[in-house]
Amino acid sequence: MPYHSAPLDLAFYALSDPTRRAVVSRLAEGEVPVSALAEPFDMALPSFAQHLKVLEECGLITSEKRGRSRWCRLVQARFSEAADWMDAERWRATERLDRLELYLDNKEDEGHGGPV
Repeated sequence: MPYHSAPLDLAFYALSDPTRRAVVSRLAEGEVPVSALAEPFDMALPSFAQHLKVLEECGLITSEKRGRSRWCRLVQARFSEAADWMDAERWRATERLDRLELYLDNKEDEGHGGPV
């Protein structure tokens, strides 16, 4: 089993939560203040801030203080790492399925080649 990097593991852990995935989806549209990000969720701001902390600690988002507000935005590099890993795994799976299909086709052809 190949070793996976800790940052990639953390990114997938962060994305395993539906609230954090919703935050990421919203941030895909552009930078947003935390207050606007938290608005659609039925939870206290400290609880919501914990979700942001997980996303920030794994490198999926970054935040900065501007005046009295904290703004969040996506960090594309971490998403690129995750996408690259998923693409590689998809390619490996496709290759295995292609080999299985070829094997089964050959077995089927062998079964039809004899006398009836």
